Amino acid sequence: MNVNIDYVGKEASKGSVAQHLVANSKLEPGRMRPWIGKDGGVYVTVHTGGDRKDPANYKSVPVMANGTLRRDEWKQLDEAVHQVAEQRLVGFQDLTDRGLTYNLGNAMGTTVLEHHKMSDALEAELSMDAVTRTQGDRVEFSTEYLPIPIVHCDYEINERVLEASRRMGNPLETLQAERAARKVSEELEKMLFTDTKYNYGSGKIKSFINYDDRNEYSLDDNWDASGVSGKGIIEDVLGMKQMSIDNYHYGPWVLYIPTKYETKLDEDYDDTRGNTIRERILAIQGIQDIKVIDMLPANNVLLVQTTSDVVRIVRGMDLQNVQWETEGGFVHKFKALTVQVPQIRSDDNGRCGVVHGS
Repeated sequence: MNVNIDYVGKEASKGSVAQHLVANSKLEPGRMRPWIGKDGGVYVTVHTGGDRKDPANYKSVPVMANGTLRRDEWKQLDEAVHQVAEQRLVGFQDLTDRGLTYNLGNAMGTTVLEHHKMSDALEAELSMDAVTRTQGDRVEFSTEYLPIPIVHCDYEINERVLEASRRMGNPLETLQAERAARKVSEELEKMLFTDTKYNYGSGKIKSFINYDDRNEYSLDDNWDASGVSGKGIIEDVLGMKQMSIDNYHYGPWVLYIPTKYETKLDEDYDDTRGNTIRERILAIQGIQDIKVIDMLPANNVLLVQTTSDVVRIVRGMDLQNVQWETEGGFVHKFKALTVQVPQIRSDDNGRCGVVHGS
């Protein structure tokens, strides 16, 4: 299965999915999920306002459209997607769990996320009468743009297979939905942890390891190299922590490591106490957790301050299924689709809370 990334940018939209969604002015997933009711009619579920997690804020609306799935079959597809998302979205899920998210009210209406950096300005002075005027500097703002990506992967359900499952009373086959969700999830992880470039128009999506203002730290050696001790690894982690502090970022931090370092951290740090290297790292003040990231290139480690001024996930729509089109009534097309993008941030002086060790 191929994953496509469409962009809703400042100047225009790129990709057929983005153009279709922009043309409909608002990304309302329920309108792309027609379901067949018990009466044989076709309905969509529409959000009426308020908390999207409250079922009372939705209503079923009859539509003149071709329905393919029943409501319980949509639920089976959604459960398959969510299961895969939990397995693969390690980095995205970690940031989400920490509340580092910015939710777009209308992902399609927000064609680009415009954000600003503020310069350091103004000075406080000491005087006995407060008459002396302080220096009247002006705060300056620089503007940057973040394109809003639509990450999607197509799959299909054959009409004969669908009817056979209904006649036999078997659950809907969700293998293709699971596979599509896995591919989309992997693409999101790439955005956050690989050197893949995502540029569109005047906007750029940068990852932890290619963000221009990240702090680059030289590891003494690869952590899994022969002869590297737990003490040497701790010295690297402390050096990365100090680099973050020197850039006015004081934690809390999460340490992200590649898969090949996972078992290294399970080795004994001190034979006399019986603790592991992992336990010794977590004993360092301010380091909250260690996360293993499959997508992180070998011999790269990240120490990230987990605050919203350093990183956040801009979210327009969570990963879910939508119906796209039908070919001749025999093959029904679907998409696993999400609108999400990581945003790494720094101040106007280029100070950043990401330390990249390699």
